[in-house]
Amino acid sequence: MSETGQMTRAAGVVGLATLASRVLGFVRDAATAWFFGAGIAADAFFVAYRLPNLLRRLFAEGALTVAFVPVFSEHLEKQGKKSAFAMAGAAFRLLALVLLFVSAAGVLFAPWIVSVAAPGFAKDPGKLALTVSLTRVLFPFILFVSLAALAMGILNSLGHFATPAFSPVPMNVAMIASVFLFTPFFDPPVMGLAWGVILGGILQFAVQVPSLVKRGIVPWRGKNLLDPGVRRVVRLMGPSVIGAATYQINVLVGTLLASLLPSGSVSYLYYADRVVEFPLGIFGIALATAALPGLSRLASRGDIAGARESFSHAMRLVFFITLPASVGLIALSLPIVEILFGRGRFTPLAARETSVALIYYSIGLCAFSAVRVAVNVLYAFQDTVTPMRLSVLGLVANMVFAVALMGPMRHGGLALATTLASFFHLALLGVCLRRRLGSLAGRAILVSFMKTALASLAMGGLVLVLARWLPLVGDHPLRVRVVSLALCVFAGAAVFAAAAWLLKSPELTALAGLVRGRMKRHGRAA
Repeated sequence: MSETGQMTRAAGVVGLATLASRVLGFVRDAATAWFFGAGIAADAFFVAYRLPNLLRRLFAEGALTVAFVPVFSEHLEKQGKKSAFAMAGAAFRLLALVLLFVSAAGVLFAPWIVSVAAPGFAKDPGKLALTVSLTRVLFPFILFVSLAALAMGILNSLGHFATPAFSPVPMNVAMIASVFLFTPFFDPPVMGLAWGVILGGILQFAVQVPSLVKRGIVPWRGKNLLDPGVRRVVRLMGPSVIGAATYQINVLVGTLLASLLPSGSVSYLYYADRVVEFPLGIFGIALATAALPGLSRLASRGDIAGARESFSHAMRLVFFITLPASVGLIALSLPIVEILFGRGRFTPLAARETSVALIYYSIGLCAFSAVRVAVNVLYAFQDTVTPMRLSVLGLVANMVFAVALMGPMRHGGLALATTLASFFHLALLGVCLRRRLGSLAGRAILVSFMKTALASLAMGGLVLVLARWLPLVGDHPLRVRVVSLALCVFAGAAVFAAAAWLLKSPELTALAGLVRGRMKRHGRAA
């Protein structure tokens, strides 16, 4: 199978697994919204959770993964499994040792960390104290979830995508269970949710260990910490810390500034971000995850033409999937938020304010996803300096936009700032990739983008008409609103697929071929 075919198939596996994880994630967030609403406890938890979660994105799923996978893939290609597996074991041991110290530092310096991350909380001593306590419980989460991310990078490089992609499922189950089972035994109750996060992080790593051992990688065997390949990974990680998690850093900047806005603003941005993370994770991050090992193999062979083809294919798929998702989220923002979170202490006002943030985040969905794919091309060539420089420029742009927009638009301005900064970042990446790869097949990408945009507009028009007539919001029973929303989604998807077929979009053919292939394989297995 060609690299583009393998990438599409792997993206399908990762996307399907991520779908299961994100559905459970929404159940988790709905339970959190039901029990804690958008008040002091929710704001405190989301700030405390954001900090170790950001470190996970920066050092684990971000810097570590994008630095490790290309070096590990090169070892597999040029030095064989024995050398590559020895390097992987050393990486596990060094990572565990470093993150034990990081966790301890996070617990010790929690008051100062919270003061920097949420300066507006200083106005409410009780809220500040709760956030500090939650941060101390949650910080060790970075240890377990980072080990899980390293396991994911190793297994993906070996062509195994299913188990790593499904590993967040038990974590979400643990957090959901903690809301119902742990919180009654804690004072304040939100502390039970924090301990559920820790349990979930342990499970996310544990479920991947059998797959590692089966392939001959036993993390706890061996004594070497600084394998030559690991030293190279560490050197590459330095500049990639910022470059690999630009979107998350931008969201953290929004969280910091939102703490200066009226109470609930942090929660509005969190819930809206969770909705956008659904299609971003299923499609954008899935494609980026699937593309990195293949791009790394092509880069290790010096196959520039193959890397260019894989990049073009990935970008066309990203736009084909995220543009209609963006239009759908914008058209149905309020009913989506009300159906997902509108119960318990999550008030109609919270739903309206969250939907505002969701609209502005949704505008940038295609940019968020495309940046993840584009930056992985540079990482595949073991270039971590260029992404770092571009990310710094993107972060500066985000802060400028945020400060300019948060006054007149409040939390909506912070969400829009993240979107604008991501488009700016994507434009910078395009310039740098053109220098690296030569032609980017820009005409093919542009033609595909325009066809997808037309099909998305046709879909959006139908959805807006249906939204005016169907009982999607208000006092209608939940089951009626769910059915109405499902009708809008399926009707919109049908119109989009029909329009894409009429416009002869090749991406529709590629995805249809993937589905047919999976059905044939399941039929033979049966």
